[in-house]
Amino acid sequence: MKETNYEKLLAAKKVLRLGESATMEQIKSCYRELLHQYHPDKANYSEKECEQMTRKITEAYKVIEAYCFSYSYSFTEQDMKRYQTEEEWWYNKFGKDPVWQQEE
Repeated sequence: MKETNYEKLLAAKKVLRLGESATMEQIKSCYRELLHQYHPDKANYSEKECEQMTRKITEAYKVIEAYCFSYSYSFTEQDMKRYQTEEEWWYNKFGKDPVWQQEE
C-alpha cells in the first residue's frame, strides 16, 4: 500500500526530531544540526551511516518544506489577532479606554 502524505509528514517530522508544531526557523535549525551531527568529518559513525542519514535527513526536510510552501495561510483579522504581541493585545483591549490613555 502506498504511503500517504500524512504518513510521509509524520516520518519526516520524526527524522527531523520536530515537536507537534515548529516554525520554519526551528525546522531549518533541526535540519542543520542533524546534518552537522552526521557530517563524516565530525561524526563517530561510519561513512556509509553518515551518507545514509544525510540522505534521510535531506529527504525529510524536502517533505516538510514542500508541505510548508503549499500551506495556505489565513489573513483574516480573527486569525491574525492570534499572533499579535502582548503589547498589541493590551492596546486593542484597553488602548481606546480614556482611563488608560496617557497624556502627552
